[in-house]
Amino acid sequence: GSAVGTNYQLVLAGVTPIGTLVPGTGTTLDCGWQTTAGTYTVVATNTATTCTNTMAGSAVVSINALPLTFTVSGGGAYCAGSAGVTINLDNSDATATYQLQLGGTLVGSIVAGTGTGLTFGPVTSAGTYTVQAKNMANVCTNVMTGSAGVIVNPLPNAYLVSGGGNYCSGGTGVHVML
Repeated sequence: GSAVGTNYQLVLAGVTPIGTLVPGTGTTLDCGWQTTAGTYTVVATNTATTCTNTMAGSAVVSINALPLTFTVSGGGAYCAGSAGVTINLDNSDATATYQLQLGGTLVGSIVAGTGTGLTFGPVTSAGTYTVQAKNMANVCTNVMTGSAGVIVNPLPNAYLVSGGGNYCSGGTGVHVML
């Protein structure tokens, strides 16, 4: 909560004012998004008397590391009905998991990082794939560099083969037709 007639100042590490004074409204105040790590407190100042009071409690902001960025490669074209293609990540972090994304949607199995390159596949759905990494300790995610395209080439149309049969040795043969 807050009180009308009182200004509130967000303070980092007990000494550094952050942002501008926020006037009390009689309801909850929002001091905004904070991106600097540290312990935050709030100091209230009565506008009539200039008396100050540090509010109870504090908020700690920590910055969690993103997974390291590695490069996606592979993919390519394949004939419909065959095994598909593989998508590769040139390295991985053993403290992260990795998963393919197709059009921004996670697809396929989650793969644990090994500290070496990873292979995903075979991949059989057409589209442009990226790889998302998730830090297992803090669940921060990061999309890896690059992408891999997968193209499914259609097979030729299938038609019925007919004809054949017996013929006499030395004869002209028989027709085989499509």
